[in-house]
Amino acid sequence: MEERLCDAYTRDGSLDIRGKPAIKGRTGGWKCGALLLVNQGLANLAFAGVEVNSGSICKIFVAVTGTLALCFSTQSFLLRPHGCGKIGQLCDPHSPAETAIFYVSIYLIALGIGAPEPALATFGADQFEEEDPEEKQSRTSFYSYFYVALNLGCLFSETVLVYIENLGYWVLGFWICAGCTIFAFLSLLTGIFRYRHFKPLGNPISRFSQVIVASLRKVNLEIPTNAEGLYEIHESEEETKGMMRILHTNDFKFLDRAAIMTPADVSLIASNQGDHTPNPWRLCTITQVEEVKSVFRLLPVWLCTIMSSMAFIQMLSLFVEQGAATNTKISNFHIPPASMTAFDIVSTTAFILLYDKFISPLYVKITKRRPKTLSELQRIGIGLAIAVLAMITAGIVEQHRLKYASKSGEETSSMSIFWQIPQYVLLGVSEAFVYVAQMEFFASQIPDGLKSFGIALAMSSTAIGSYICSMILSVVMALTSKNGKPGWVPPNLNDGHLDRFFFLSATISSLNLGLFVVCARRYKCISLEKRDEANEIEVRSH
Repeated sequence: MEERLCDAYTRDGSLDIRGKPAIKGRTGGWKCGALLLVNQGLANLAFAGVEVNSGSICKIFVAVTGTLALCFSTQSFLLRPHGCGKIGQLCDPHSPAETAIFYVSIYLIALGIGAPEPALATFGADQFEEEDPEEKQSRTSFYSYFYVALNLGCLFSETVLVYIENLGYWVLGFWICAGCTIFAFLSLLTGIFRYRHFKPLGNPISRFSQVIVASLRKVNLEIPTNAEGLYEIHESEEETKGMMRILHTNDFKFLDRAAIMTPADVSLIASNQGDHTPNPWRLCTITQVEEVKSVFRLLPVWLCTIMSSMAFIQMLSLFVEQGAATNTKISNFHIPPASMTAFDIVSTTAFILLYDKFISPLYVKITKRRPKTLSELQRIGIGLAIAVLAMITAGIVEQHRLKYASKSGEETSSMSIFWQIPQYVLLGVSEAFVYVAQMEFFASQIPDGLKSFGIALAMSSTAIGSYICSMILSVVMALTSKNGKPGWVPPNLNDGHLDRFFFLSATISSLNLGLFVVCARRYKCISLEKRDEANEIEVRSH
């Protein structure tokens, strides 16, 4: 009877809403995971619906506020005169106050959707127990479906919504976004009694900073040659939080000073009546030090993924400009150039869904490496290589577009916009390799205490990459537009050489791929102690 009761509970330390050990059949699993995927898909639909045409629970409160403010401001005073906002039909200028309201609205949406996204990814994965073989596989698959949900939300926004808003129906488009945000909030709330939780380990930024500060305070101390003498709390205290300890490593040894217990630390602990917990800004555990080391090890890989984002960012900017300079008509129907990203989204989604079921088993069968499949780092490397091919393809398409460009001063070419499909598809497959494997890799290499911080690090590479891409483009334009020349990427692409910029991007991406291979070969994986039966004892006590 006791064994059956024990088997009914999770073994990874997760808790239910009442703070008691989570029961498998009543909490977590795909029922909760699906709710979070729906939430993320709808929230991203709302975000992308605003983004493409404008250049946790607290998250949805903030996001709902932003979308509603945008709806009311658009309906009240942004669209003047009536009917403006269509292609080629500008609206009247707005007062500084009106402009401020608009920017506050879109920044609230960005904050409400984007900032808590890493925590939502981590929370979704927490619905699957790592100690259970079946749920562990589902935990890995969740990151894939999480990215699929993001893409499906974008698909509707960048096809249906972008077409509605290009016709001038901005109020309708924004109200659709607001409705999706509200529904996302409700879907999040419906699973509140079924979600699995872990005891909070503190702010991940604070945990990271404490090690840095503590090591700097003891910069004059001699670093011990091994882990002996370094501070660590008792095993049972650590495991009751559902957290595995990390084995001590010898790299980044300067951080080990944070775990050196000095006589001053001993006296401070003794002076705390009844509380033997040290000041974490003066003394940290070995596990906490190793958490920071794991982040430091990831930084070279992270820097390589930032540079790889240069290719993906161009899909949302230069690819759209390139498409706008082609023939976008089919009969009397005008294809919005931004909608071509649908080919990227469909290829990404299809590849992710096919990878686990067909591509990975086929790889194992061909290479006869059963049951070993491609590692996360190998998949990222393959994705980076495909991104290079996408940039080369975009450059070749641009050369072809220029051949059919009008020499009469017009800004378009007679080449069909559908010539862009290969470059979008290649980038989609590259995304499927890079971003999903990147989330899985960072989640597996960052310990429990900094899990959301690790996912945030992975997701931030695209944002930082967009700034770097803009900087490179600005430098290229400054160098190529001297002496009255139009430069490589002028307003009228027929006067420039966008193809050269694509080939430059391919060259930079190739160099980045070489650097990534070096970093991947030198990378050392994290080592965790295996959980013992301590969790069973805690479950029985309840």
